[in-house]
Amino acid sequence: MLDRLTSMAVFVQATQTGSFAAAADKLGMSPQMVAKHIAALEQHLATRLLNRTTRKQSLTEFGRAYLERCQTVLAEVDAADALAQAVQVKPQGRLRISAPVTFGRHGLIPAVTQFLRDFPEVELELTLSDRLVDPVEEGYEAIVRIGPIDENLPMVARPLKPYRLVACASPAYLSEHGTPLEPADLDRHECVLFAPWPTDLNHRWRFQQGGREVEATVGSRLSINDWGAIHSAARDGFGIVLGSEHAVAEDLAAGRLIRVLPDFEGPSRPMHLLYAADRRMTPKLRCFVDRMIGTFGDG
Repeated sequence: MLDRLTSMAVFVQATQTGSFAAAADKLGMSPQMVAKHIAALEQHLATRLLNRTTRKQSLTEFGRAYLERCQTVLAEVDAADALAQAVQVKPQGRLRISAPVTFGRHGLIPAVTQFLRDFPEVELELTLSDRLVDPVEEGYEAIVRIGPIDENLPMVARPLKPYRLVACASPAYLSEHGTPLEPADLDRHECVLFAPWPTDLNHRWRFQQGGREVEATVGSRLSINDWGAIHSAARDGFGIVLGSEHAVAEDLAAGRLIRVLPDFEGPSRPMHLLYAADRRMTPKLRCFVDRMIGTFGDG
């Protein structure tokens, strides 16, 4: 039995070259074998594909429609083969990635350095920025974005674990000003805000308890555009801050900061890994995406 995909390829070649002899020369087979492949297709389909005379050949009406489908099928097979080959190629070359500053410093760096150890032929340029980066215009192959995603963005958006925030303060601050027991108590405390966040998020801290949302309205005399500086203000005893769980983990463990409202789950924001919707992803990017989903994936 002849392979049907091969027969389709022979049929396409015969129509493109105009004769069995020319197709045979192109494919490296005999004209008789070309004829066998065409005959096998016609027998399988129970209809003629070509009208043949001693001088010329022409497509039947069905043959023209079938030719288009064969070309589509063969193109998809080629694409699948190319994808398989790409997966087998060793990741190498420069990879440009962008991520928010705090997550980059405290969450992403260990994953990046391990990734480079595992793939020694990859170079990674990591840009940390809290502005809204345009990955296409600025030439980034992937970006981490915190916050809602524009559904019209021409990018693949893979969900990561939410960016969770923890309310905390120094022991000195809590000793002097007392410890809030409910989110509503925060309006009587100094709270340090992260300036780049939207006003609504900055002044309304939303907590969860038992499936219900509890919102606290906070005021502040101090807002800063850098988490490192906010962190310093918290450790200096100025007020209560909302810090990324990655960024405050070490200070909480060491007792330099104390979590407040521990019975309430702190606010969280969605986080995604974005990259171009390209079926033929490079091996270096594919490996990076797989590593990110494996390390930070939401589930």
